[in-house]
Amino acid sequence: MGVPQDRQALLDAVRRTYAALRADLSGVPASLAALPELEGHVAGTLISVDDLIAYLVGWNRTVLKWHEREAAGRPIDYPDTGFKGNELGRLAQRFYADLAGAPHDARLAMLDDAYRAIMVLIESHDDHSLYGLPWYGTWTRGRMIQFNTSSPYANARKRLRPWMKQHGLTTARAVRASRIDANPVRIGG
Repeated sequence: MGVPQDRQALLDAVRRTYAALRADLSGVPASLAALPELEGHVAGTLISVDDLIAYLVGWNRTVLKWHEREAAGRPIDYPDTGFKGNELGRLAQRFYADLAGAPHDARLAMLDDAYRAIMVLIESHDDHSLYGLPWYGTWTRGRMIQFNTSSPYANARKRLRPWMKQHGLTTARAVRASRIDANPVRIGG
């Protein structure tokens, strides 16, 4: 799959990678989701599936926050308030902490909600707004969305699938993006 260059390709990439990730996640029982056995986002650390979900929720919400700030006439605070571009590991740890104590099913629901809001965000922009001009530095809006949604979804699957195999887990193919997309969420809501 190439890098999306227009709105439809971005929608397709996010939808496809999310559907595959969500199918994998649906095969993880809550009883195993808290085990810190996956390679972490900081070298030499281990995280749980629940931490991985928190990481994805965190990045999706951060993308939405950038756009809410832009709509309010405020500058984009990349990567996030209080963090510099070379502190992404520390930001990942904050994402884990943000959902500490949240049950597995609640984390999955938050991820579904964040995904739906990302899709609404993408749909609210045309090709020119997404790819026709720089949005943050030299990066287009579409590329920044892709960097922080479909790319992390694919990366999460690379971490998750060997772990699932080790635990004898299979994916539930019944979970599809179209089902998740059926309940749209408004940005900021």
